[in-house]
Amino acid sequence: MDQVLPFISEVGFPIIVTFYLLYRIEAKLESVIQSIQSLPEKMQRL
Repeated sequence: MDQVLPFISEVGFPIIVTFYLLYRIEAKLESVIQSIQSLPEKMQRL
């Protein structure tokens, strides 16, 4: 048990930060995907 707590404190924080950043990037990627998918329609209007 004494070895588990330091491991969690060393590895847990980077894992949480990584998941948070992936979540934020996913939201921005959705916006980029929607923009790319609507691009052909916008190009036809020109």
